[in-house]
Amino acid sequence: MAKKPVSYAVFYALFSILSFQIFLMNVGVAQGTTTDISVGVVLDMDVPVSQMSLTCISMAISEFYATHGYYNTRLALSTRDSNGTVIGAAAAALDLLKNVEVQAIIGPVFSIQANFLIALGHKAQVPIVTFSATSPSLSSARSPYFIRATLNDSSQVDAVSAIVKAFGWQEVVLIYEDNEFGEGIAPYLTDALEQVNARVPYRSVISPLATDDQIVAELYKLMTMQTRVFIVHMMSPLASLLFTKAKQLGMMSQDYAWIITDGITNELSSMDPSVIESMLGVIGVRPYIPKTKVLDNFAIRYKRTVQRNNPKSPDLDIFKLWAYDSAIALAMAAEKARLRNPKYRDANISRNSTDLEAFGVSDAGPRLIQALTSTSFQGLAGNFQLVDGQLQAPPFEIVNMVGPGARVIGYWTKESGIVRELNLTSAETNKYSTSKSDLGSIIWPGDALSSPKGWVIPTNGKKLRVGVPIKEGFTEFVRVTWNSDNSTEVEGYCIDVFDAVMAALPYGVPYEYIPFAAPDHKMAGDYNVFTYQVYLGNYDAVAGDVTIVANRSQFVDFTLPFTASGVSMVVPVKDYKSKNAWAFLKPLTWQLWLTSFCSFVFMGFLIWILEHRVNEDFRGPPGPQLGMIFWFAFSIMVFAHKEKVVSNLARFVLVIWFLVVLITYQSYTASLASMLTVQQLQPTVTDVNELIRNKEYVGYQEGSFVYGTGNGGIAAAFEEIPYINVFLAKYCSKYTTVGPTYKTDGFAFVFPIGSPLVPDVSRAILNITEGEKMVEIEKKWLGDKAKCTNSVNLLSSDSLGLDSFWGLFMIVGITAVSAFMIHVIRFLHDHWHVIVDSNPDSTILSKIKELLQRFDNRDLSAHTFRKDRNDEMVRWERAMESHENIQQRPSNFSVASPPTNSPASAVFSDYSEQNISMRREQGSSVETVIRNSQGEASQARAES
Repeated sequence: MAKKPVSYAVFYALFSILSFQIFLMNVGVAQGTTTDISVGVVLDMDVPVSQMSLTCISMAISEFYATHGYYNTRLALSTRDSNGTVIGAAAAALDLLKNVEVQAIIGPVFSIQANFLIALGHKAQVPIVTFSATSPSLSSARSPYFIRATLNDSSQVDAVSAIVKAFGWQEVVLIYEDNEFGEGIAPYLTDALEQVNARVPYRSVISPLATDDQIVAELYKLMTMQTRVFIVHMMSPLASLLFTKAKQLGMMSQDYAWIITDGITNELSSMDPSVIESMLGVIGVRPYIPKTKVLDNFAIRYKRTVQRNNPKSPDLDIFKLWAYDSAIALAMAAEKARLRNPKYRDANISRNSTDLEAFGVSDAGPRLIQALTSTSFQGLAGNFQLVDGQLQAPPFEIVNMVGPGARVIGYWTKESGIVRELNLTSAETNKYSTSKSDLGSIIWPGDALSSPKGWVIPTNGKKLRVGVPIKEGFTEFVRVTWNSDNSTEVEGYCIDVFDAVMAALPYGVPYEYIPFAAPDHKMAGDYNVFTYQVYLGNYDAVAGDVTIVANRSQFVDFTLPFTASGVSMVVPVKDYKSKNAWAFLKPLTWQLWLTSFCSFVFMGFLIWILEHRVNEDFRGPPGPQLGMIFWFAFSIMVFAHKEKVVSNLARFVLVIWFLVVLITYQSYTASLASMLTVQQLQPTVTDVNELIRNKEYVGYQEGSFVYGTGNGGIAAAFEEIPYINVFLAKYCSKYTTVGPTYKTDGFAFVFPIGSPLVPDVSRAILNITEGEKMVEIEKKWLGDKAKCTNSVNLLSSDSLGLDSFWGLFMIVGITAVSAFMIHVIRFLHDHWHVIVDSNPDSTILSKIKELLQRFDNRDLSAHTFRKDRNDEMVRWERAMESHENIQQRPSNFSVASPPTNSPASAVFSDYSEQNISMRREQGSSVETVIRNSQGEASQARAES
């Protein structure tokens, strides 16, 4: 009860506002300040949609000016009936232009009537505003005075093609009305389908005046085709008849898919319930209408107004909403253009002009059309905004005919494609999608829950006609045998593969083999002519040894290949065993021979460097030492040397080098033994260019595309890999393949371009080739490949190359260089005083010479010379003791000295017996005397 004063207050406020607006309107009218703008309406008054649309137009004007009483303009409607014909619409428009001098015309209803009206409006500069003529053939490019306040039919083709792609259908049949409305969308829809790799093999064009028998005959024709996806674009009267007959013929059952455009979905509310029932499972698209409170309130007012006179009148549809919005847009544009008593001016009419040209030109037309094209507002059907003279397309709903009406299963937008939920409040960020998973659950015709595959074997009872070639050679692939009754039996590798593939399909496909034969049972042409028969329609498919070639793919479609690909050259082989005087060089390549020789020389030189200062076997005159280097390097392969190696670095290097020599030697021995004892089969020709230079004859299989690669006894034969494998399985000891393998795409099955069987057969080929079934078929027809394995070993192997041993040479090289660097560093360290000598007379050259001289001397600190020196010292001391004993008695013997070739001789020669005796008397040991004497002798030689 406490809320009553507030309710009364609100009601009083609303009543006061409305009263004030009515007062302003009455004052304006009373004072004569408003201007009537004459607007013509051309509709087919016998059609219910036209009657309801006129009601909406009248309601729009009444309601608009009720809330815009301050406007200075008022639209005054003049209605004319077009009688549903083009002539009637033209006559109505002429009457409005000549006699009423309207400033704009709303209409006509149908696209077929619009062309002439557009021409008349262009001449009179009067805007023609249509809310239902949707044909793409109508365009504002033909006249700036044409306004399409509805959607262009072409705006929905991408939504339809997205549905086709989502379910993977590759062929669809278009069914449309034989008039401008139907024909206008056909090219746009075909292009959109091609973008998603869907073909249109047939267009069913039905007259709007077609009888029941004519429609049934056309539907029977569609039933004989394999395509089961139909896109229907027509007006609701013809569509009602079509779906009723399709239901009666059983075409609204499983395996069928029907898609309808918005020409039908927009008028579902006006169609008979029995027709809706026959459309169960149909998918359609229609423009999305935002759900608003304004729309709900208008629907209530519309129902109250219309059903007062006709309770059975259809519900609101989008065409009535567009009619309402069109009237609002004209009212706003008239005010925006500030029209004041607009008139027609006389046109320049010649004496010979017809009555059709006897009307003037509106002086307000340019201003009105400019204001109209710039008008935008939120209408009942959504955002009203014109671009290039036509309404911009909103998102589309995707609906499924279920029960008594249509259920929304998804949406399509230009930015995101198919989406499950529509979100217009945020920016679209999703990628464009054509996935059926973005759609809700669908009930298909026949209450099926799984989507149809889109095609079936035609119901005309014909089997798939599969052509097979006639072969005189390589009958393992295809073999055709004629029986006494002229019937044929077809078998072979390709036939078994085709049978296995067709059996692997998820559905049954009846087929029969038809040989491509002339009356004499010979092949009726080459393989190019053979495959072309599919394009001509003589065969539905081809099964055989047909290679995928580019020029053939222009007329037919190939499946995935089921054999290996390539073309190679087959040549005879000869035995070259023990017929070459230089056979001992063949086990190794010249690169490996050269590398081995250089390595032997390098290793000999390195060992000499490492042993020269510490080993007497590596000392002496230059000539013998050079011979020692080569002797030591190359004789290592056959026997052990008498020369001992005393340096640890040299021993380490030799251990690694022995490993390399052993591996190389054993590999060489094994390869040479194989060459000299095993049969060596070599090809008589190794290169195609050799055949060209010698102008040899080559062979190819008759009828094969390989003719283009070859040029009769023949030196070589060019053939495809599958044939070569079969040939070599029988004659592998006499022939072999040489040269490069030229790329081809292998054998495949042939179907007409766009055949829906191609993807399914290709997938089945993958399943067969990856399984055991293919191995069984190959063993049955092509033989066991293992039988020729032994003969393959008879072919000559390649010589051993550096690629096989570079790792070993790298290891020994690193080892050798490392040892050399360590030896050089040690030597320089022991004689660093020579390098840092501060004598001003010393030069770099003199220092180098000094280092070389010191390198040529013995390293007496080495353990080898130290042992020899100790032995000599023992003998010398004994000699000295004997000498002392002799001195105690007279004697003619002289003091014993070390042998001339001993390490002590060089020292002993520099000192007299007296000096040595003196040093011994001073208590020095023999070793100390020799060590000191050695240093003095070296210094004396340096000074000299």
